[in-house]
Amino acid sequence: MSRPVLRTAGTMVPAVPLDPRGDWPEEARLLREDLAAEWGEDDPLPDLAGAWIAHYHSPNTRRTYARHFRVWSRYCAERGRHPLAVEAALADAFARHLETAPTLVRVKGGAYGQMAPTGKPYSDAARANVLSANSSFYRYAVKTKALSVGDPFADVLRPQIDPDHSATEGLTPQENLRLVEAARARSPRAYALVLCLYVLFLRVDSLLAADVEHLGYDRGHHVLRIRVKGGKWKNKPVPPFVWHALQDYVGDRTTGPLFVTRTGARLREPEVWKLLRRLARRAGLPQADSIHPHVLRGDGITDALAAGDKLEDVQDGADHKDPRTTQRYNRRRNRLERHPGHGLAARLADQLADAGGDLVEFADPR
Repeated sequence: MSRPVLRTAGTMVPAVPLDPRGDWPEEARLLREDLAAEWGEDDPLPDLAGAWIAHYHSPNTRRTYARHFRVWSRYCAERGRHPLAVEAALADAFARHLETAPTLVRVKGGAYGQMAPTGKPYSDAARANVLSANSSFYRYAVKTKALSVGDPFADVLRPQIDPDHSATEGLTPQENLRLVEAARARSPRAYALVLCLYVLFLRVDSLLAADVEHLGYDRGHHVLRIRVKGGKWKNKPVPPFVWHALQDYVGDRTTGPLFVTRTGARLREPEVWKLLRRLARRAGLPQADSIHPHVLRGDGITDALAAGDKLEDVQDGADHKDPRTTQRYNRRRNRLERHPGHGLAARLADQLADAGGDLVEFADPR
């Protein structure tokens, strides 16, 4: 242990100053390590990028922004350019590059968090997110006076995003019921997990960060205290049958992570993805190869609105700041269910049946 030395009256400090980077969250430290390996320990970029990530409250934001910055850093390195000495032209070229570049996906069987560029090209929404994240880094660098020039991403054109479009493939209420039944048949953990994601509209990272100590009681309701997007804490009311499922799973545990592995470690998001896809296959769902935790959150919101729950209540339960965000779930659903093609197809099928069959024979063009 370093010997404390007296600096001023009543203040003791260690002889060797402590490194403030030790107080950074894990995501910031990991990004700094990766960038130091890429650009060197003496380069200013690793510390600057680490500090940028560290100042965000949400672990999910920190993970996402760090991942997006790694993509940009690698792009710059491959083209012999330093991220702190680039201009708008390179940022524009990067935006075009993202249209065809493979995405980073988890390495099957690899180390935790290991990613490789083997996925499908970025969607419009994903490209917009990557560009926005990197723009955020440069705004931070300018604000902290670590960079004198402006943001090279400031004038880069973002993809045009349809606010009512979602790449997430939703389930019907009947399909969600089959998924819940498959979870109940598999294990108390699977059952409690699926119910929390669907009924409580929870983001998976918030749910997995919860501890047993966050289960409680408030104003006549069982509650689960959750850290929501933006870093705020909120009590989520837990309906009785979901509470019973949680109690059956938790058993006599009184401390530690709410959802755990067989070894008692905190359950991680990749393991939840695998579990949901196994359950979906057991339930015979067509989305078995694409389902993920956010599908259940979105379906819970959609099904609550379809059942007639008030928009403001669903908005509050989903932790949406803007009611338009919540309303999108209704509009996306109605686009499919109210499309006039359904009626047109039904009338056409009736006409074919009246004509003596439901198949049309085409003449051989030869």
